[in-house]
Amino acid sequence: MFNWAKQTLANVVGTEEPIYGPSAIKSIAEDAKTTPYTELKRTDLKWAAMDSTCVETQTFYFTADNGNLAFCQVIYSNVAGIRTTCQFNSKIFFADASKPNLWSTTPLSHHEFSEDKTGFYATDCALELSEDGTTYTIKSMNDPQAIVNLKVTRVAPGFVAGKDGKTLFGTDLSDPWGSMRHAFWPRAVAEGTIMTKDGPVDFKGKAFYSHALQGMKPHHAAARWNFVNFQGPTYSAIMMEFTTPPSYGATVVDVGGIAKDGEIITAGTSCGAKHLKTKQDSENDWPEPTEIKFTWSGTTKDGKAVEAVIEGSFGDRVDRIDVMAEVPGFVKKIVAGAAGTKPYIYQFYPHQHKIPTVLKLKIGDQEITEEGRLFSEATFISETD
Repeated sequence: MFNWAKQTLANVVGTEEPIYGPSAIKSIAEDAKTTPYTELKRTDLKWAAMDSTCVETQTFYFTADNGNLAFCQVIYSNVAGIRTTCQFNSKIFFADASKPNLWSTTPLSHHEFSEDKTGFYATDCALELSEDGTTYTIKSMNDPQAIVNLKVTRVAPGFVAGKDGKTLFGTDLSDPWGSMRHAFWPRAVAEGTIMTKDGPVDFKGKAFYSHALQGMKPHHAAARWNFVNFQGPTYSAIMMEFTTPPSYGATVVDVGGIAKDGEIITAGTSCGAKHLKTKQDSENDWPEPTEIKFTWSGTTKDGKAVEAVIEGSFGDRVDRIDVMAEVPGFVKKIVAGAAGTKPYIYQFYPHQHKIPTVLKLKIGDQEITEEGRLFSEATFISETD
């Protein structure tokens, strides 16, 4: 009983892990050597809703034709099988830089899933996937300051890296104790509004959807994150990168892809993010990026080589989130006991500063340059050395 209680306590407060090293992680990049990516079926979009420690999110990013940007997110979180909590978040970054961001986060009550686990429901909240698996509707009336009524329809296939998108953690990888999985719709269209106290904000335009499952304590899985969502008139380029803590060898795992209407051009794990220039944040000592380079490489289905890059200064951050100040109490409990954990998210939206972002893409001998709009996040959770 004492050992069980001790283990449970460690799960909840997040005591530090020993150094297992890189042999205790099987990156999805291993799988992607033979199967770079797999296109999603409707059944691949089910909620896992694990009954052990996990954080699972479905997040929709909106790049509106009018210049505004937003995301909406449902979070399902389980602490050591003891307590399950759900949250609905939304945030608007206005094209007009003089307007403050509109951030909304509300706990959800009485959550349940549809019979096939693709739909999520709670009081005054519904997230539903259409029968044909191409359209999500997102509705929330939990916060009168941000009433969400949006629809997202994919216009290119969705994908996971490798066969199932999963990176595994554990000293016995045939029976892993943790996992990380991302599934994406890289290119979609959106319609609908978020009703604010100043009236409706229209989000007709482009969209991107990410379904993430961290099947373990989040700060044990990742110490750093880089994320980019680029949406252009013809092309979309997206990437999620995480670096594990030293307990798993500070291993870097990338998942990304490039799509246009009707097709994935390339996708998999051959991509990466590099902070070219940084400045020390005096408040927390993290190296806030001031110039970033994102790269993708791979092949098309018919074997043409693909190379792509987005790089440059994205201007001043549009927000810096002190995660411990923002997150609900139950997540604080997971992270609070972890030595050296001070999570901060830096968010960038160059369009707000009138800074153009350009995707340089080479497909075979064809060279393409496309200007679009980009949203990026750099997250620091704990040291990687």
